[in-house]
Amino acid sequence: MPHPDRAIACPTCDAVTTLAATEDAKSARCTACGGPLFTGRPMALTAARFNAHTGQSDLPLVIDFWADWCGPCKSMAPVFEALAAEFEPHVRFAKVDTDAERELAEYFRISTIPTLSFIHEHREVARVAGAMFAGDLRRWLYDALSQTEGTARDTEEDTASPAHEPETP
Repeated sequence: MPHPDRAIACPTCDAVTTLAATEDAKSARCTACGGPLFTGRPMALTAARFNAHTGQSDLPLVIDFWADWCGPCKSMAPVFEALAAEFEPHVRFAKVDTDAERELAEYFRISTIPTLSFIHEHREVARVAGAMFAGDLRRWLYDALSQTEGTARDTEEDTASPAHEPETP
């Protein structure tokens, strides 16, 4: 069964493009800037870009909260990047530099890095802290994706997550 039309935020300009169910997502281009909607690489996420990718896009978002000085963050970076290429166009991967984006890190109550957060339909579905090997990260992602199956937009009553309100911090 084909996916319904989806709103996808551009990883370059943050404009939202609607993809038809029959359109090849991997080759889709942004209607605003003309750039590819999927690059196979994590995008840099800032507080200014947060709403476009969590509140306006239908695409689940996996955020890697990291810092340049963090050894485990650096060791996990190639794994995270490889899985971005594997999971797109079903999931968007993003990285948040907790030193540069303190407000966003505080909003998510990040106390340990690396921390991964899986956001879908305005809420945090799953979270895990600590560096992970590819197999463990892949299993975590599949588990998070399975929790999103059958989710409808009218289930936003769940307030257990810090990402429930998709307002820019």
